[in-house]
Amino acid sequence: MRPGTPSRPRFGIDGRDVATIQDVARAAGVGVGTVSRVLNDSPLVSEQTRARVQRIIDEMGYRPSLLARALSLGRSASLVVIVPQFTRPSTVERLRGLADAVKDSDFDLVLFDVENPDQRDQRFEMATRSDRAAGLVIVSLAAPDEIVERLTMASVPVVFLDRHVEGLPSVHIDDRAGGRLATEHLLTLGHRRIAFVGDDNSQGFGFTSSDDRRSGYRLALEAAGLPFDDRYIRVGPSSREDAHRLTAALLEMGEPPTAVFAASDLQAFGVVEAARERGLSVPGDLSVMGFDDIDASVYLGLTTVSQPLFDSGRIAAEMVLSLLAGEDAPGGIELPVELVVRKTTGPAAAQIRTNPTS
Repeated sequence: MRPGTPSRPRFGIDGRDVATIQDVARAAGVGVGTVSRVLNDSPLVSEQTRARVQRIIDEMGYRPSLLARALSLGRSASLVVIVPQFTRPSTVERLRGLADAVKDSDFDLVLFDVENPDQRDQRFEMATRSDRAAGLVIVSLAAPDEIVERLTMASVPVVFLDRHVEGLPSVHIDDRAGGRLATEHLLTLGHRRIAFVGDDNSQGFGFTSSDDRRSGYRLALEAAGLPFDDRYIRVGPSSREDAHRLTAALLEMGEPPTAVFAASDLQAFGVVEAARERGLSVPGDLSVMGFDDIDASVYLGLTTVSQPLFDSGRIAAEMVLSLLAGEDAPGGIELPVELVVRKTTGPAAAQIRTNPTS
């Protein structure tokens, strides 16, 4: 380009001119490095110069690239997601929300799968280094106290997803309230022998959602004046196959349940399979309740407690991007849960059902 030739206009997505850092520097009569130091709140700028540059930034509506901001601070260009069992349907939906929020940013989304507690701690240790991650989202995992302290002090913005952690930004639901909502629905239909099929948390990840949903189940029973009977509690690995096995054992009881509340939709599918394998109708002989409202639940007509899985991932990513932009983020966002009634729950039969093989 010849000297004196006007620069080519730069346009934003709405068609308006977009100011660059060079434009700000020229208008303020300073170098690009000075503008960068003002944006990064460096103490190496006089108050008079800082005020002048900031006024130009405001007047021109300049918004720095988050990627450029991160790189100027010596950070990675990656948003890291630490996630266990990332093939689970509910986790996949959260990851879809994360990816949707990040797709138009300058950052790459990097997934770190976690298969055991030792690997979890290694991932935490690595991710708090700014040269490895610009920002961090931790999905469902419990963090030991020393790790939480380290995350709180780290220069890397951190958001917990599907878990509330005191002192750090998070996006979560009230699992206890969700469990109570599910159980109250079954109680309203006249069910009194209600079983719970959930997780045993034997893998050491410190998951709490299943235990909290079971607490809600127990609170609903107690509020209805019904005793908590641990014979109707079955826990195991969080899979359809294990839920099938656990339900088969429940149905062998002398007084089998008339309804089952499963801690996840995936486990509820296993409950339905076990009932139908025995020739029982759902919901005629056994009502089945899930939790999550994954896509497959719609097609199978599963009654469930819906949580905004996609939105939770999107919001978590937006929180990290806001923190990277130097904005404040709320300490914790609690998203609502909702009862979705479909075809797998119905009124309890008038007669007392017993084991059909006894």
